[in-house]
Amino acid sequence: MSFIKRVLGIALLALVSLLSACGGSTGFPPVITGVKVQTLKYGNTATVYLGGKDLRSSITVESNGGCTNPSFASNSTTDTLVLNCVVKLVGDVPLTFKAEDGSVIYTTTLTVPKPQVTLFTTKGTVVMELDPSTAPISSNNYLSYVSKGFYTSTLFHRVISGFMIQGGGYTTGMVKKTGQAAAIELESNKGLSNLRGTLAMARTDVFNSATSEFFINVVDNTFLDYKTEASPGYAVFGKVVQGMDVVDAIVAQPTGVTNGFADVPLTDVVISLALQTQ
Repeated sequence: MSFIKRVLGIALLALVSLLSACGGSTGFPPVITGVKVQTLKYGNTATVYLGGKDLRSSITVESNGGCTNPSFASNSTTDTLVLNCVVKLVGDVPLTFKAEDGSVIYTTTLTVPKPQVTLFTTKGTVVMELDPSTAPISSNNYLSYVSKGFYTSTLFHRVISGFMIQGGGYTTGMVKKTGQAAAIELESNKGLSNLRGTLAMARTDVFNSATSEFFINVVDNTFLDYKTEASPGYAVFGKVVQGMDVVDAIVAQPTGVTNGFADVPLTDVVISLALQTQ
């Protein structure tokens, strides 16, 4: 063997030994150079793209409970990891990415907006912003009905001028819609007041009886607020942020008695679709 070949052979063996000592191509520490969010909605699965080098699925993510059940998609590569997780908080959600040995390799903060639901009605569109930080039970209950499409073809069936409009439980002819989930706990003692434009859960005289029905206050109805445990009032969990003119148009509708129910609009005010748009 020539001298040059022997030198090249020794150099190659040294390189192989070096790579073996650090675990080959997977021995290099992962590097994250940037994070991009494709979808970010409260209560929904977020898709987060991590760009960098030598990325792998052994990377872990911590979010202080803001983004649960994290997993990396099968189309991830060593240059791009695709993270999916369920968004559970609104506001600033810190993300900390750690290598397999527990060392922090990247930190960032995602800002999750409050969820908004758009009601498409025969009188126009109403956009409502929910407050899951203050009223999580009512907000999550409402979003659950929205995600299932429950409110499609339901009515604003109870309309009282100078008071409120109520919907979410009946279809044309005042037929009770079936499929409600279990009643939820009343969370009226949260500091939210039944002011004009606020969204609240409707219920019976039984405190913990709210299911799918809700109402929008058209004036300040502070007498509906929490007073005591014996007089707990009604739980506010959001507000109208667009389309209050539509609410006012609905409350101005002539009403009468239908199927034994009073205050029913003589012309149906139908919710054709309820959709979480933020």
